[in-house]
Amino acid sequence: MNTSKKIVLAYSGGLDTSYCAVHLSKDKNFEVHAVSVNTGGFSNEEMNTIKNKAYALGVTSYKNIDAISSFYQKVVKYLIFGNVLKNNTYPLSVSAERIIQAIEVIEYAKSIDAKYIAHGSTGAGNDQVRFDMIFQTLAPEIEIITPIRDQQLSRQEEIDYLTAHGVDMSWEKAKYSINKGLWGTSVGGEETLTSEKGLPESAFPSQLTKTGKKHLTLTFDKGELIAINGDKQAPEKNIEALENIASAYAIGRDIHVGDTIVGIKGRVGFEAAAALITIKAHHLLEKHTLTKWQLQHKEYLANFYGMHLHEGQYLDPVMRDMEAFLTSSQEKVSGDVMVTLQPYHFSLDGIISKNDLMQSKFGSYGEMNTQWTAEEAKGFIKINGNQNKIYQQIHAES
Repeated sequence: MNTSKKIVLAYSGGLDTSYCAVHLSKDKNFEVHAVSVNTGGFSNEEMNTIKNKAYALGVTSYKNIDAISSFYQKVVKYLIFGNVLKNNTYPLSVSAERIIQAIEVIEYAKSIDAKYIAHGSTGAGNDQVRFDMIFQTLAPEIEIITPIRDQQLSRQEEIDYLTAHGVDMSWEKAKYSINKGLWGTSVGGEETLTSEKGLPESAFPSQLTKTGKKHLTLTFDKGELIAINGDKQAPEKNIEALENIASAYAIGRDIHVGDTIVGIKGRVGFEAAAALITIKAHHLLEKHTLTKWQLQHKEYLANFYGMHLHEGQYLDPVMRDMEAFLTSSQEKVSGDVMVTLQPYHFSLDGIISKNDLMQSKFGSYGEMNTQWTAEEAKGFIKINGNQNKIYQQIHAES
């Protein structure tokens, strides 16, 4: 092998990385070693299809790295602990997995002594930042090559190039950029390039196949989803199982609008049934089991965690500091959450937990107390209002 021309390509099997595989091998004479990092969302059959497509495109070798458990343990777990939704909408499906994919790809490149590494990011998105920052930090000696970004190619130009080189793909499906993972699937297309258009039903990988209602009991232990309807599995397996159940009801679809790392507004569709249900169910359990100050401080810290992850700052030590806080906050977050699924919608029915703070013997909200008198309540209210009274009296005439 010619190690001086050995390049590792972060390969997904999509249009961009397919172009890179052909261009790097045929036009640039690289020895292309394609590697896919499975962070969930793919069956064995689909992974075999990606492998066969890579070899058909002319790569020298192909490797698939199973990183589902690693992805959960290093990232997803903390997104659940923090109930992280970017702009109160998006569960960071793609941005979260890109970090782990970048780490796995660069470690593989080092293991085979590759002098170059490539990815299919454009120059206008977030992934270029996430990949390059991880690559530069962990292996500054490896040169990064990005054909789509460097040549400023449009999707149609990529399609035309592959067609000219005899590559047969389903161009209809290529109209939408689909990124599947454990924590959700992003869907990009011409509609998401505008501000007014929604995605058609056909653009989403999962279609509505179930009607009526389905009741589920999600069991959490210290913040982690350990069982569905009493069936215990590893949390990442439960997330996959929940996705299979809930996606049949077409739950978890939306369009996220946010600020990209490069400073422009971005819009992307997604479906993330398991992520949204898990986060909302977990948050409900927290509201029953945590104090109001735990909930308050968790909210803003988790928002910072999600933002730093989105911006590609995973390797900064502050992320480990925030993870330690989030882990500590989950000590009492255990119990069952009852959920009802129905087409395009889910509802949270309630929780059962030995740590439920509503079990307090102090009384029931809005009903009756047993631990203080009416006079004590009046005194508390009087003192509690002092700050407002002082301010209003001093500024009454201003």
